[in-house]
Amino acid sequence: MRNIKLMLGVAILITFVSSRTPIAIPENMALVKGGTLITNDPITRAAKQVKLKSFFIDKNLVTVAEFDAFVRATKYTTEAEQFGSAAIFNKETQGWDLLDGANYLYPQGRNKQRAQNNHPVTQVSWNDAKAYAKWKGKRLPSQWEWEHAAKNAEQTSKQYTWGQNLIVNGKYKANTWQGSFPFYNTAEDGYEYTSPVGAFGVNKLGLSDMGGNVWQWTEDSIEPTGRDKELDPATRRVLRGGSFLCDPLVCHGFTVQGRSSSTPESSLMHAGFRCAKDL
Repeated sequence: MRNIKLMLGVAILITFVSSRTPIAIPENMALVKGGTLITNDPITRAAKQVKLKSFFIDKNLVTVAEFDAFVRATKYTTEAEQFGSAAIFNKETQGWDLLDGANYLYPQGRNKQRAQNNHPVTQVSWNDAKAYAKWKGKRLPSQWEWEHAAKNAEQTSKQYTWGQNLIVNGKYKANTWQGSFPFYNTAEDGYEYTSPVGAFGVNKLGLSDMGGNVWQWTEDSIEPTGRDKELDPATRRVLRGGSFLCDPLVCHGFTVQGRSSSTPESSLMHAGFRCAKDL
């Protein structure tokens, strides 16, 4: 594989996957080569193989500024704004609440700080994420595409996108919970809540935040099981990647196979997304 730059007013990166087939990679996206993903079935936990075609995926999570530009351009109203509330984790009660007025600009409510533009957008539902992706001419990645990208498009036994350990050379490799969830968070990684997109570096494919910071919506649906089914029997949408609320002893969601789910209209203070695109 070799890379060249073609100047046509702006630099367009051309990657040759063969000697005769050039592929133009969209700006701020990475090419993920197809292959066979070896993983586990999310319900049965049995070994599973998934064949994937090559695809593009955003290098970074969608930021507050990027989503706000979409809202301003299209006059879009998020579901949190339609409902008048969104879900927050309440440190005092150590549980989840629906907070009136919480939305993508004020993810913890109007009496808290406005979301920072370079942080990942949160309090956006699966439906909101789909609307943004369509506006950009993209789509949401499947849960298997997401995992393939998190594994650097390799068959690897490493539990994280960056390797085997959360702390490398004395530095945290992801924005997660330090302490004992839900009782206290020492924020040793430098962030109690979201962190700036890309603050913890990138994996081999050049993708940031493929573990920690915020959960990421994917295209796939999943039927609820166990406690989720008791709380809400509706079909859910798969989330990948873990978040700043993940304590490895309680929620080890920031591994390459970490998985959660929520209903498609749900807006959460620890969930955002990135987009994908077909070749």
